[in-house]
Amino acid sequence: MDTCIEKIRQLSADLLEKGEVDQVIGFAEGTIPMAASPVAVRSGADVAKLTFNSTCGLNLANYIRGLKGKTGVIAKGCDSRNIVTHIVENQVQRNQIYIIGVPCTGMVDKRKIAALFEDEITGFTEADGKIIVTSASKEETLQKADVLRDNCRYCTHPNPVLFDVMAGEEIETPALDNPFPDVDEIEALDTEARWAHFEELTANCIRCYACRNACPLCYCPTCFVDESGPQWVGKGQDKTDVQTFHFLRAFHCAGRCTDCGACVEACPMGINVRDFTRKLNKDALDLFGWEAGLDLSKRPPLDAYSPEDPNDFIK
Repeated sequence: MDTCIEKIRQLSADLLEKGEVDQVIGFAEGTIPMAASPVAVRSGADVAKLTFNSTCGLNLANYIRGLKGKTGVIAKGCDSRNIVTHIVENQVQRNQIYIIGVPCTGMVDKRKIAALFEDEITGFTEADGKIIVTSASKEETLQKADVLRDNCRYCTHPNPVLFDVMAGEEIETPALDNPFPDVDEIEALDTEARWAHFEELTANCIRCYACRNACPLCYCPTCFVDESGPQWVGKGQDKTDVQTFHFLRAFHCAGRCTDCGACVEACPMGINVRDFTRKLNKDALDLFGWEAGLDLSKRPPLDAYSPEDPNDFIK
């Protein structure tokens, strides 16, 4: 990991000093452990702020729209897929972005780690597939594989699909017998049980919109929940309004979601927001052979018409 960080800093410094980019968007250490946060560096002197570790879970593609000049961006596999989607959807031009690709072995679930401690975590380091976490009362050495985020367990694109330069050697792409076991479990429920599952899922939602704000796909100038003329969704905590927000946002992401997990990472209530989008990802793959963000030359299946589209739903 240290080698990767040094390579990121070296590449960023070269780009900035040569004037090839105006800024580089990456991650910096937070003020507390496990709180790496997005940062933009604009000079070679500032590249020492850049880091990369298993807590860099937010999707940096969320920060590349509307920028002037040329921007460098550190991109994991899921970040790069969202960059592809942004280019396809005309949110950014390819020549505006210089992509420093980073092979990703997965991000850790901070909530899983925090649950192992009764007091505040004061330290976090990692090396050779192990995570060392300390608090005032104890130190735990964990296998990274045991505390991975759920979306990382099912990731089949750990390497950037689009990049200008790599900050590390590409890693082997995992072969999964079934990339959607979680969806299968929900599909196996009867109608009432499925509805109960989603009611329980949204019960603690406080409508803070952190999931929307963290999502690289949510870039509408005015979100449907913020419209007032006409008003599509109520502004309060009515159960139907809460559920409408989550279901409609998920359908807006259909055929576009890369399962980056930024929504879950951002949710202060620990809601597994991915349950709303995973089924749509599976359907896009089963019905259209489509995975989002892999091809600059193709538009998402729900964004284009083809005579070969499945039409069994027409009665």
